[in-house]
Amino acid sequence: MAMYKAPLRDMRFVLNEVFDAGSLWASMPAMSEVTPDLVDAILEEGAKVTENELFPLNRSGDEEGCTFDDGKVTTPAGFKAAYDTLAESGWLGLGGNPEYGGQGMPKMLTVLFEEMLYAANASFTLYPALNSGAVLLLDSHASDEIKEQYLPPMYEGRWLGTMCLTEPHSGSDLGILRSKAEPNEDGSYTISGTKIFITGGDHDLCENIVHLVLAKLPDAPAGTRGISLFIVPKFLINEDGSSGDANNVNCGSIEHKMGIKGSATCVMNFDGAKGWMVGEPNRGLAAMFTMMNYERLSIGIQGLGLGEVAYQSAMDFAKERLQARAPKGAKCPDKIADPILVHPDVRRMALNVRAFNEGGRAFASYVGMQLDISKYHPDEEQRKQAAELVALLTPVAKAFLTDRGFDVCVEAQQIYGGQGYVREWGAEQYVRDARIAQIYEGTNGIQAMDLVGRKIVANKCGYLAHFASDVRQFMAACDAPELAAYVSQLEAELQRLESLSAWLVEQAGANPEELGAAAVDYLNLFGLVTYGYLWLRMMAAAQAQVAADTSGFYDAKLKVGAHYFKRILPRTLSLEAQVRAGADVLMAMDEDQFYVE
Repeated sequence: MAMYKAPLRDMRFVLNEVFDAGSLWASMPAMSEVTPDLVDAILEEGAKVTENELFPLNRSGDEEGCTFDDGKVTTPAGFKAAYDTLAESGWLGLGGNPEYGGQGMPKMLTVLFEEMLYAANASFTLYPALNSGAVLLLDSHASDEIKEQYLPPMYEGRWLGTMCLTEPHSGSDLGILRSKAEPNEDGSYTISGTKIFITGGDHDLCENIVHLVLAKLPDAPAGTRGISLFIVPKFLINEDGSSGDANNVNCGSIEHKMGIKGSATCVMNFDGAKGWMVGEPNRGLAAMFTMMNYERLSIGIQGLGLGEVAYQSAMDFAKERLQARAPKGAKCPDKIADPILVHPDVRRMALNVRAFNEGGRAFASYVGMQLDISKYHPDEEQRKQAAELVALLTPVAKAFLTDRGFDVCVEAQQIYGGQGYVREWGAEQYVRDARIAQIYEGTNGIQAMDLVGRKIVANKCGYLAHFASDVRQFMAACDAPELAAYVSQLEAELQRLESLSAWLVEQAGANPEELGAAAVDYLNLFGLVTYGYLWLRMMAAAQAQVAADTSGFYDAKLKVGAHYFKRILPRTLSLEAQVRAGADVLMAMDEDQFYVE
C-alpha cells in the first residue's frame, strides 16, 4: 500500500549542510529571528500535520472526488476538517508578510513544507497553494486599503484566493480574452465573462473565496497590453470586514478529470460581479505574473512531492516482493525467491527515481534561496543578481521538476509490475495526479519557449553567465580528490550548455523557428546540467562527513550521486544533437500531410 514519511533527514541535509541556510539568514536582518530551533520545530510539525491529517485522505479523496450540486461544490469527506486544522495552526500564513499577520518565514523553508503537502495529498494542497500565490500578488501590487482588508483573513485561512485567467477560447494566448470590466461611479467595476479551469473556484473549505480576475476595460488597447487585474470576492465585504451579500459570481460546473480529483476545477461565471482594480489599468498581466511565477515553482514542487511519495511506496513494496534469484546466486536461500531489489534493472529504476527526487529537492531549495536573497539581502547587487537567477530558473523549475516528477512516478509504478496498475496499491494515482502538472500554470512547452526566448536569447546569455559563475565558484572550491572526476565532468557539461546557448542566440537571428524547435530539448539539457551542479554540492557535503558516518546516509548520498553522473547526466549528448538538428526537419512537412484521410 502507499506510504509516506516526510524525508526530514534529507531536508535538513539540504538546508543546513548543502546551502548553510542558517548563515545566509543571519546575514539578512529581516531573517534574524529564523533560528535553527524554530526551523526544526516547523519541519517536525509540518511532517506531523501532513502525515497524520492529509495523507490518510489522499486515496479516499481520489475515490470520492468533488461533487457539484445546485451550483455548489463539496470537497471529499475529511477535507474540511483537515483544512480547519491547517488553518487554525497558522500554516496558511507561513511565508506571509508579518505586517498583515503572516509569519515571514524564508522561501527556502516554505518550499520544503510545500513538498510535504504535495506528497501527502496533492489535490488538497492546491487550495492553499493558490492562496499563497494570491496573497503574494496582493502584497506586491494592491493598495494599502485592499491589503488591510484581504490579507489578514487570507493568511488566517478564513478566505482563500484563486487565479482566473483562462477562457473557453483563450488558453495560453491571454491577449484575446473577452472578459470585460465596466467602471462604476463608486470606484468599483462590474465584471462580466466566463473563466474555465479555475482551481478552487468554488468549494466548502472556508467562508469566502477571493478571485483574482483578468479582464479588459472598455477602452483597453488590443492584446496583452490591454489587460487589467481585479479582485472579485464570492461574498461582498461588510464595513466590519465580515463576509456579506453574495456577489454575482457563480460556479457553472466542475471538470471531470484524469487526476487531482479532490481539487475542484471550475467553470466560473462573472455575471455583472462587483470587483476592484489591483494595480494600474492595463498592467494587470504584469501584476498577475507575480502570482503565476510563484505558482510555477509551486507546481514544480507538486512533481517533486509526488515523485517522493511514489518512491517511498515503491520501496515499501520492494521490501516484501519476492521474484526469481539474484544474477550471482540466491541472496535469501531460505525463501522461495529473492527480494526484487537484487535485480539490476529494478535497481536502475529505483536509483533513477531517487536521483531525480533528491536532485529536485536541492533544486527547489536553490531557487528558494535565490528568492530569499532577491527579497531580503542587504546588498543591492546581490539582490539584483539573485532576481535574474530566479527569472532564468523559474521556467526550468516548473517544467523540469514536473516532467521528471511524472517520469519518476511512471518508473516507480513499473517497479510494482502488474500490481502497479491496480488501484489498491496507490501507484497509478500518483501517475494520474502528476500528469496535470506538466500542463497547467503554462504548459511545459511554453516554459521552454520562455527560457530560450526571454531568458537566453533576449539578453544574449546574460542571466546564464550569472548561473555559470555560481557553478564555477563552487567547482573551484571543491577540492576533495574523490570528487575530481565529477568536477571535470560538470565543467565539460557547463561548457556544452554555454556553447549551445550561444549557438541558439546566433540561430535565432536567421530563423525564428529555431527557438521553438530547440526549446524543450534545450530546457531538458539545462535541467540535467543544473542537477549535476546540485548533485556535486550534495556529494561535497556528504564527502566531508562520510568517514565518521555510521548511519549510511552520507555513503548512500555519494552512491546515488555517482549514479546521476555516470548514468543520467550523459543524456545531454543526445539532447545537444537534437537541438543542433535544427528546425528544418520539424517544418519540412506540409500541414495537410499531418492529417490522415
